Amino acid sequence: MTGASWLFRRALQAAATYVLAVIIIFFLMRVTPGDPLARLSEDRPLPPEAIASLRARYGLDQPPLRQFAAFLRGVGTGDLGLSIEQGRPVTRLLAERLPATLLLGGTVLALNFTVGLWLGVWQARRRHTRADRILTALTLAAYATPSFWLGLVLAWLFGTTLHWLPVAGMRSPWLPADAGWLARLGDLLRHLVLPVFTLSAVTIAATIRHQRAAMLEVLRQDYVRTAQMKGLPPRAVYWRHAWRNALTPVLTLFGLWLPLLVAGSVFVEAVFAWPGLGTLAAQAIGSRDYPVIMGCALLVSGVVVLGNLLADGLQRLVDPRVGGGGA
Repeated sequence: MTGASWLFRRALQAAATYVLAVIIIFFLMRVTPGDPLARLSEDRPLPPEAIASLRARYGLDQPPLRQFAAFLRGVGTGDLGLSIEQGRPVTRLLAERLPATLLLGGTVLALNFTVGLWLGVWQARRRHTRADRILTALTLAAYATPSFWLGLVLAWLFGTTLHWLPVAGMRSPWLPADAGWLARLGDLLRHLVLPVFTLSAVTIAATIRHQRAAMLEVLRQDYVRTAQMKGLPPRAVYWRHAWRNALTPVLTLFGLWLPLLVAGSVFVEAVFAWPGLGTLAAQAIGSRDYPVIMGCALLVSGVVVLGNLLADGLQRLVDPRVGGGGA
C-alpha cells in the first residue's frame, strides 16, 4: 500500500471515528436525567412562561434529532450557541480558556518527550544496576499515584506550609498592573511549577517505562550486537542504531498524551484553580450546560482522533513497515 493511499484511508477512519464520538456524546447528554435549566431557578423560582422561553431560546423544546441537526448547522458556521449557565457564546468561552490549557499541556508534553525519552534510554543503558532499580521504583510509584492526590500534597507542602510557590490561578492578584514583562513572566512561571510537576510526575513515568522496555528489546537484536562488535562507541550504538527503532512503540503514547494540549487534567486544574478548559468542562458537566459540554467535546474528541492519526503517521515514518509495507 502506498503512503498516499494509506494516509487517505487512515484520514477517513479518523473522520468517521470523530463523527461517531460526537454523535454518541450528544445523545448521551440528552438521555441522562436532570434539567439543564434547574440551576437558573435555584435562587428564585422562575414562572412557567420564563422557563418555556428559555427552553425555546436554547432549543431544548425540540426533539433530540432536531436539536442535533441545529447543532450540526451551528458547527458548520462556527456558532456553538450560548452557555446556559453564563449566557455567553461558547466559542468565546473556549477561546478564553484555551491559552491556559495549551500552556500547561504543552509544557507537560515537552517534558514528557524530552526528559522522559532521555531517561528511558539512560535507564536501559544501566539495566540491572542500582540506578536502574531506584528509577524503576520511582516511576512505578509515580505512575500509580493519583494526580489529584499528588497535587493536594504538593499544594499543602510547597504552598501552605513552606510558602515557596503559589497554589491557585495563573497570576498573583497583588502584581502591579504596570509590572514589567520579566516580572509577569516570573510570576506566571511560579504559578506553573506545581501543576506542571503534578501532571509530569504521573505521565512521564509511563514514557520512561515504555522507552526503557523498547530499548531493551531492540538491544537484543542482531544488528545492534553487530554494531557493538565492530567497536562503535556506545553512544553511537545506543542513539544512532538502537534508539530510532525503539522509538516506534513510544510514539503511541504521543497520541494518548496529545489531548493534554486541549483538555489538560480536570482534577489538576481544579486543585490549582488553573483557568483552563478542564475546569470549564467540569463546571459545565456539573451544571449540565449542554452547549459548553459539546464545545469541549468537539475540541477534545478532535484532538484525540488527530493525536492517534499523527502517532500512526509518525510510526510509519520511522518504520515504513507499519500499516502494510513500504511507501
